[in-house]
Amino acid sequence: MPPGAGVNVPNSETVPLVSARNVSKSYGSHVALSDVSFDIEPGITGVLGANGAGKTTILGMIIGLHKSDGGQLQVLEQDPWFAGSDVRMRLGYAPEHHTLPPTMQAADFVQHVAELHGLPKTEAITRSSDALWLVGLGEERFRPMGSMSTGQRQRVKLAQAIAHDPAIVMLDEPTDGLDPVQRDAMLDLIRDVAERFGISVILSSHLLEEVEQICDGVVIIGEGRTLASGSLDSLVNSEATGVVVEVDADDRAVAAFAAQLQARGASVTIHQRRVTIEGSDDSVFDLARDVCADEGLGIVRMSRRRLSLEDVFLESLG
Repeated sequence: MPPGAGVNVPNSETVPLVSARNVSKSYGSHVALSDVSFDIEPGITGVLGANGAGKTTILGMIIGLHKSDGGQLQVLEQDPWFAGSDVRMRLGYAPEHHTLPPTMQAADFVQHVAELHGLPKTEAITRSSDALWLVGLGEERFRPMGSMSTGQRQRVKLAQAIAHDPAIVMLDEPTDGLDPVQRDAMLDLIRDVAERFGISVILSSHLLEEVEQICDGVVIIGEGRTLASGSLDSLVNSEATGVVVEVDADDRAVAAFAAQLQARGASVTIHQRRVTIEGSDDSVFDLARDVCADEGLGIVRMSRRRLSLEDVFLESLG
C-alpha cells in the first residue's frame, strides 16, 4: 500500500464517519429496519446481530445502494443516496458471498475494482499487486480465483476493498467459511491493515467473539432497530455489576453456599463452581468471605464481575 493510506478520514473529532438517525427500510411488506440510530467513529466498529437482523441492509445503505424510507443517514458528511459516487470513491466493500469470477486471476480482479474506483490503469496494476502481497497472496496473485480456497478468496475480497486507499472499509462476514485458525489469522490481518494504514473498518458479523476480539466500537442490531451502540469499553467495562466467587467444592456444596448467601438476603446465580452475587459495594466481598468460612469452602478466585459483550447482547434483547 502506498504512503498516505487513510488520509481521507475527516480530521474533526466531533463528526462521526457514519451517522444514522431513526433510519427505516422496508422491502414490500417486509420491514428490514424500523428505527436504527448510531454513530460510527474512526477505528474498527462491529455491526453485530443475528443472521437476518438487517446488517447487510445497513451496509448497502452506507454505500448508497438502497434509499432509506425514513430517517437520516450521513457517510463522510454526505448523504450516500444522493452523493453515491463521491462516497463510494472513498469506501471499500467486501460482500459476504464468495461468488468471484472463477476463471479470472486475482490480480486482474483487484486491478479491475481499483479502476472502478477511479485509479488510472498503471496505478491500479501496482496497487493490485501491493494489496495482494499485503494480504498474503503475493505468490498466488496470478491464480484463477476458482482454484482458490475459501480462505484465499476472503483475502482477495479484502485486497480489492483496500487497493484504492479508502477512508472506510466495510467487510460483510469476513470470516464466513473459515476454520478457527483461519478466522484468527483473518482478524489479525484486518487489525493490522487498520492500524498500519489508518483505515477505519466496519465489520458486519453475527459472532460475538470476533467482534470482541478486534473491534473498538459496536452497533448491535436486532428486530430492525438499534439495541445498543458505542465504544466497546463503554458497553463492556461499565461499572461493576456484582462479585464472582469461584469455590473449591462439588456441586452440592456450591448449591449450599448459594443457599446460605440467599438466606442472608443476597441475590445470586450459579454457573458450575462460580457463584455471582449481585451488589456493588465492598460488603459483598465480606459476605462471600464469611459464608465461605462458615461452610468450610476454599476460595479459588473472587473478583468484580464485568459485563461481557454477550451480557450486553443478551440484555439488549431483553
